[in-house]
Amino acid sequence: MSWRFPLFGSQQQQTDPNFQDIPTQSWYPPSVVGSSSCPSTPTSSSASPHQRAPDHPQSSSRGQPSPAEAAGVIAHLKDKSIEELQRLLKDKEAYNAFFNSLDQVKTHNNVRDELRKETLQLARENLEKEQRILELRNQCTIIRTTELAAAQDRLIDLERQKDDFMRSYSPAALLDKLQSSMAKLDEESEELHQKFLEKDIDLPTFVRKYKKLRTAYHKQALLHLAGQTSLH
Repeated sequence: MSWRFPLFGSQQQQTDPNFQDIPTQSWYPPSVVGSSSCPSTPTSSSASPHQRAPDHPQSSSRGQPSPAEAAGVIAHLKDKSIEELQRLLKDKEAYNAFFNSLDQVKTHNNVRDELRKETLQLARENLEKEQRILELRNQCTIIRTTELAAAQDRLIDLERQKDDFMRSYSPAALLDKLQSSMAKLDEESEELHQKFLEKDIDLPTFVRKYKKLRTAYHKQALLHLAGQTSLH
């Protein structure tokens, strides 16, 4: 944090003749030393009739204090003697001591120190968590290469079983099964009829079994016809 401010006002230059003895060659930048000089009043020879003041005041350059901050600095300087002010200009250590004694600088330094402490604390916490992060990463790798692979194989197998189950109970598959059952009932009926012709069974037994087989056959035939109609 660096501020540049005038150490003397124009009134001090006019009332104190010793002000001219202050050395201008110091360790300060020219902008600091030169800021104490009074602004020159434009004359008729230097001012052009076409020149005018800007519509908006120029903003202070980067690093300049605000008016309130500058007023606080001036309040610290106004009671100092010429010797003390000369020392501030010539002695860098004295200037640094004065600069660091300002309330604004103290506040800035306190905020900087707090931010530094918080940053260091966050860095330590991140370093402490590094080992745990590595352990979790290794666990994820193990799960991905072993348990996840086994789970994927199991999932593929279950999906295959589901597809087989859905195919076996699809409308077309059910009609095929019904057709096979009808053919089997028709074959059993013919075998029973052949046995009756060969007198291997008596008439009451033939009628009872044959009626049962043909009833089942015609029920399935009706279901097969209804299924085909609904599909078309």
